[in-house]
Amino acid sequence: MASTERPADVTIDDLAAPRFSPEVDEMRAAMGAMADGLSLEPDFLLAAAAAETGLSDFGDDSFRERLDVLTRAFREEAGLSPQGVVATYAQLTQHLKNRLLIEDVLRRHPEIHDLRIERPIVICGLPRTGTTHLHNLISADTTLRSLPYWESLEPVLAEREQPAPGEPDPRLARTEVGLEFLDAAAPYFKRMHEMTVDHVHEEIQLLAIDLSTMLFDTAAPMPSWRDYYLAHDQTPSYQYLRTILKVLQWQRGGTRWVLKSPQHLEQFPVLYDTFPDATFVVTHRDPVAVTLSIGTMISYTARMSHAQVDPVRIGRYWADRTERMLRACVDDRDALPADQSIDVRFDEFMADDVAMVRRIYELADQPFTDATRSAMDAFMAEHPRGKYGRVRYSLDAVGLDEAERRAALQFYVDRFGVTPETIAG
Repeated sequence: MASTERPADVTIDDLAAPRFSPEVDEMRAAMGAMADGLSLEPDFLLAAAAAETGLSDFGDDSFRERLDVLTRAFREEAGLSPQGVVATYAQLTQHLKNRLLIEDVLRRHPEIHDLRIERPIVICGLPRTGTTHLHNLISADTTLRSLPYWESLEPVLAEREQPAPGEPDPRLARTEVGLEFLDAAAPYFKRMHEMTVDHVHEEIQLLAIDLSTMLFDTAAPMPSWRDYYLAHDQTPSYQYLRTILKVLQWQRGGTRWVLKSPQHLEQFPVLYDTFPDATFVVTHRDPVAVTLSIGTMISYTARMSHAQVDPVRIGRYWADRTERMLRACVDDRDALPADQSIDVRFDEFMADDVAMVRRIYELADQPFTDATRSAMDAFMAEHPRGKYGRVRYSLDAVGLDEAERRAALQFYVDRFGVTPETIAG
């Protein structure tokens, strides 16, 4: 049984001037030394992905314009450190490798296109609104298909890396190495968002393979990328997401998916067009508390890649970004059919989480069996809330004014009847 003891709450006092252990400083120095040999120019990244996979067919070339805009934003706006250049190079190259490998599988197995993604349960909500807990609970149900973290990072394994019978998948070890570094460099991150190799994850990583997603907003304030993304119809990228889900379903089975991403909040019409038979779960929480949490979390992870972390700039960027997402949620909420969607307020969910899951299952026509309840109980026993302790948040640290934010976001509170929370700091 998991321990009921919790570490003491912490205040992160080095957001703007990160402190690292000597071991992490040594790893960062080694990473930084690699930056001079790398480039974030599109041609360099494309050539690297092709060389590493031995493949050359990236599929529909429309992604190349997005790659141009994105890489320019990384070079000119993100303020990357040498370590950030290395990490961004690795991330973008991996997305391109994933694309090559997916296209290769589709070429060799065109029957994948005939598969169907039927009646997924799609969770739509900002971070800190209960989406992770809800996603984990539903994903504990083994009759549903979810996306583990390792699979989100590398959906398709190259033929030459296929393990022999009984041997481990090399993607697991690679994911573990990355998480070990994250835990060493940002030890409080797991207090805000627990990550493990098998931890159920968002399909936003899959959307990134088409180089069109708000995931890149989390790397750094990049207004040119944000504006480009918001100005373009995301239907083709969501259709590509559906194709990737078919590939994953073909590889490892599964019939009914449980999906989750904050991006869906501002893409309801596209989301419904892509998954017209889905059940949509829209989560809600005090938007000021959520904005504070997002700004703090992204400011904290910025130490991994920014030359100079500016928590106030990041906090204000995400105050604007969050407001835009919530405005789209309000404007387009009715695009999701009433008989296929449900609004879940955080306080109601936390009061009785399993009862809320039962309501969602009833709407989704998904059996809620004794085995389902047992699996969810087992998950909660092993992953109690606050397992790693909590973070104390400060409005001043990320440049937010509570009264100003409450006034700006009142439209959302009024629309969904959200309960305001006490904000400390």
